[in-house]
Amino acid sequence: MDAQTRRWFDRILEEVLQEMPPLVHQLLEQVPLHVEDHPPPKVLREHGVRFRDELCGRYTGIPLTQKSVEHSGALPDVVTIYREGILTAAADRWGQVSPQRLRKQIRITILHELGHHHGLSEEDLRELGYE
Repeated sequence: MDAQTRRWFDRILEEVLQEMPPLVHQLLEQVPLHVEDHPPPKVLREHGVRFRDELCGRYTGIPLTQKSVEHSGALPDVVTIYREGILTAAADRWGQVSPQRLRKQIRITILHELGHHHGLSEEDLRELGYE
């Protein structure tokens, strides 16, 4: 990914984050948001994904619905979003990405991954429109 595209994406991401409600900001203080260009090969294998631009984001951690005292000392929860996957998902049929489509896809991806933090399954998130 070239530096100009990365800067554009990150500027739109900042705008999306500014528009998020206070509750989302509180969640992101507890579950850090990481941004990467694309997932590493190991993550692709773990998720059964063939192409790195097919994955928009990933939640790593133990969902709140499964946490217990036994999990103290476990690695922290993290939401990672992937620029390439989000840009691909936001592209129209001609491969063009508008700022509006990118904003929407970034928002969906962040909320989708935070949903996993709260124990929602892929099916739950699909029913809510966060796929």
